[in-house]
Formats: sequence, structure tokens, C-alpha cells
Amino acid sequence: MAWPGGGGEENHFNTEMERCHVQEQVEVVGKAFVDHYYNLFDNDRSSLASLYQPTSMLTFEGQTIVGVEDISCKLNSLPFGNCKHMISTIDSQPSAYGGGIVVFVSGSLQLPGEEHHLRFSQMFHLIPTQDGCFFVQNDFFRLNYG
Repeated sequence: MAWPGGGGEENHFNTEMERCHVQEQVEVVGKAFVDHYYNLFDNDRSSLASLYQPTSMLTFEGQTIVGVEDISCKLNSLPFGNCKHMISTIDSQPSAYGGGIVVFVSGSLQLPGEEHHLRFSQMFHLIPTQDGCFFVQNDFFRLNYG
């Protein structure tokens, strides 16, 4: 199909269409990951270990933790059992790492017996695996005070 003004515009249009398609896929994967992650966190926290690899890093309130076992230990030793995450926003972008996705989440956390919700932000860097899934390479979590 030829566009008025020459072939250059056609190539630009095709590139824009590809970019839009990639962004749509990234957003779908990002939302699916967030739904899965917080469902596990709220209902079966010990299963979160399956989302990390030996090279994975978690920075939790400024404390950096490396590796599946230590990350799992940290998440499972938090001083509350059941909780409920309520997600406000999910922003996803493709990363420079081939096929990777950066996901930024904001929301609130309801702890048992607490009247007030805690606001939080969390960022994940997802890396594709050879079997077509993703693992969490980087995870940053912060409560938002004030």
C-alpha cells in the first residue's frame, strides 16, 4: 500500500503500528503479572519464590536482598500474615534487555486489624525465560508516607 508523499511515510506508519502492538503486549503481560503476583502475595506468599531466580534482587524499604532463598525468607517473615493489596495504577514499558518488561505499581495495602491502608509503590523488572515465561530480576518496594 502506497501512502501519499512517498515510501518513507509507509515505513514510519509500519514502525508505529509495530510499536503500538508491542506496547499493547507489554501492558497485557504487565497486568497479568501484577494480578498473579499480588494474588500469590495475599493468599499463598510462599509460592512467590517461583517468580525469582538466583540472580534476582529485592530492595525492600532500602534493604537489598539477593537470591531466591533470601528473598523468599524476607517476604515470608514479614510481621503480618494475611493482607490485601488494592492496585491503583500499573505502568509497563519494554526494557532495553531483549524482551524484558519494567512494571511500576502503586496501590494500598490493608493489614489485618488495621483501619488505615498503607500506600505503596513497587517496581519489577521482568526477564523472559527460554520457555516463554518471565522471572523477576529486580524488585523494589517502598511504603509511601506523608
